[in-house]
Amino acid sequence: MELELRHLRIVLAIAEAGSVTKAAAGLGLAQPALTTQLQRIERILGGALFTRDRRGVLPTALGDLVLARARVLIPAVTGLHDEASELIANEVVTAARYRVGATNGPIVAGLVRRLHDAHPGGPVSIQSTWSENEVAQMTQDGRLDFALIGACSTPPAGLPAGLTWQAISVDAVWVLLNEHHPLAGRDEVGLAELAAEQWITAPGDGCFHECFAAACAREGFAPRSPTEIDASSAFDLVAAGGAIALCQGTVRSAPGVVAVPLRGVPLRWRHLLGWDPEGPAAAQAAELFGYAVEAYLEIVAQRPRYARWLTGRPELGLQKAVSLLRGPRPAGRPGFPGRSDPMIA
Repeated sequence: MELELRHLRIVLAIAEAGSVTKAAAGLGLAQPALTTQLQRIERILGGALFTRDRRGVLPTALGDLVLARARVLIPAVTGLHDEASELIANEVVTAARYRVGATNGPIVAGLVRRLHDAHPGGPVSIQSTWSENEVAQMTQDGRLDFALIGACSTPPAGLPAGLTWQAISVDAVWVLLNEHHPLAGRDEVGLAELAAEQWITAPGDGCFHECFAAACAREGFAPRSPTEIDASSAFDLVAAGGAIALCQGTVRSAPGVVAVPLRGVPLRWRHLLGWDPEGPAAAQAAELFGYAVEAYLEIVAQRPRYARWLTGRPELGLQKAVSLLRGPRPAGRPGFPGRSDPMIA
């Protein structure tokens, strides 16, 4: 992972506020989430950026160096964005743009494929990142047209205000176990039965870690601190028996691992599409949402176990805004009876 401009903004916000708590309030984030991001930045740079005492935080020598560079780079890049936005605004736009930013999720590939099929040779681009904040901020700034992210809630907590968010689906969070794990053959597992396990998660800067900790607290235990690892490596580590992972119910099958539902659905994951309601791309939101729904249905059809599990759980799966689809919903789709129209993917 490399240092990015948003990391510099975080460091500068903490230094100017004088404490992580005050900086979190100013950024609209929960304090634990900002602390996690600061720790991630310090790992990237290889050292502590601040010392902490009862009065707040003070920059270390490394922190002073980073802050000095940040105070030069951030205004320069902001100026570049402003000039680029002004240039684009003055141009005559003759075709719709589809600049999509996306975090890790199973429906991204299907959505992009449908966009390319509908607009061959057209202005379709995809930017992938693990950061929900980055995608949302770029959409708000006009550098992206749409944000496709995963979150615990709608609207997602802690992200920049001003965007419209529409839930595509609400899915259960399951647990990914080694195929030889004592609980791997169960129809479902209670979260408390996993209290002593070592957890791994995919990178992300949303509120999922806090939601996970809260779910564990309701079950009467505090989980061991999860280790962040990229999704592909997570499958290998679970298959080797080194840890277990939270995963989406739509998780793909892989050798050596088994996905098991968590009893009572203590955690849920939403696929969300976001856009600026005042931006030029808002006119294409219904079209893009329709393609996202089709991509989700395609994934569920490829996961017959999850489709069967969804049956009788009308609060999960595809959400009501499916009415934006062009044409009727496919009849008889498993898991959606009577419906009106960071994790491992």
